[in-house]
Amino acid sequence: MSLNQQQLKNLATQIKLWGKELGFNQVGICDLNLSAHEDKLTEWLNKGFHGEMEYMAKYGLMRARPAELHPGSIRAISVRMDYLPEHAQFAQTLKQTDKAYVSRYAIGRDYHKVLRNKLKQLGQKIEQQTELNTGFRPFVDSAPIMERPLAEKAGLGWVGKHSLVLDENAGSWFFLGELLINLPLPVDEPVKEQCGSCVACMTLCPTNAIVAPYEVDARKCISYLTIELQGEIPLEFRQLIGNRIYGCDDCQLACPWNRYAQLSQEQDFKQRHGLLSQDLLTLWHWDEKTFLDNTQGSPIRRIGYQRWQRNLAIGLGNADFSPAILNALQAKLTESSELVKNHINWAIEQQTMKQIHAQSSQSKQVKRLVRVIEKGLPRDA
Repeated sequence: MSLNQQQLKNLATQIKLWGKELGFNQVGICDLNLSAHEDKLTEWLNKGFHGEMEYMAKYGLMRARPAELHPGSIRAISVRMDYLPEHAQFAQTLKQTDKAYVSRYAIGRDYHKVLRNKLKQLGQKIEQQTELNTGFRPFVDSAPIMERPLAEKAGLGWVGKHSLVLDENAGSWFFLGELLINLPLPVDEPVKEQCGSCVACMTLCPTNAIVAPYEVDARKCISYLTIELQGEIPLEFRQLIGNRIYGCDDCQLACPWNRYAQLSQEQDFKQRHGLLSQDLLTLWHWDEKTFLDNTQGSPIRRIGYQRWQRNLAIGLGNADFSPAILNALQAKLTESSELVKNHINWAIEQQTMKQIHAQSSQSKQVKRLVRVIEKGLPRDA
């Protein structure tokens, strides 16, 4: 059994309605030809901008050839799901140096599981309603596939200068997913890019990781440094990381289009364990069991306890001086791994320098006060 053009057109319309019913905020359809992106991908890899993400180089151009991942596929159903939480407290958390900043996509349940499950349901729905073996396969940021070019091609938005997909009505606070399928569904039209001359994301990136429009050197990106990097975080980036202990949202915060971002309606993306604005010291005192318990079902768990401690040590080093922070850092020196110990020693050095500076400033203030008092006293006093 095969479907004629009108039936395929009707099915495409129905698929978008089913997607909305499952909680997707937008659904688009495109073909799988990404050959226009192959040279750019090769150039990016040759520059080493992928850092330690060897899986990027391992699969090479397969990322631009989705049909190789699921033979027989001829279309991608691309979906968007918003994740912006209520009361996101972006600036408030970043300004409070004793608070931990977690990228807002990671404060709830692991999006890989949420979107993949819904995409699977969408594929099953298509098979049930058409009585066809559609041969679908869902993807959510977990296989060598270029999600953003597919989303762009499917009309979900345009790729901005920070390399994220932007929608004029929803900004960029959303996840992407794809369902590869073997039905010749009608495709959607891409939308026009609307970044214009704006370079806010490039200018405000804390580490200057956006080295050119649409080109990110992952080795400088705070998201890469706190999540993907396995070993020591280079010294030149530690102070720039501030209190960002898992990921970074600055390029999105800088983007004017995000004034139109939509709040997420997905319950699974609501915050867990107060991660919107948790104290650094509270998280520092988690032992490994507590970390594993509290990050069950969370994307944060993938970095493991050692890198979690590494990132927290940097956050504590960048916090304003506090005797409690200094004591907490020193207390963990003997029990920590070499990786964590290296970052604790750096953090202790930073806190000690701030303590000396604070004492020096206090001493200067006292001396100024004494001089003021002495000037006001009678000569025979």
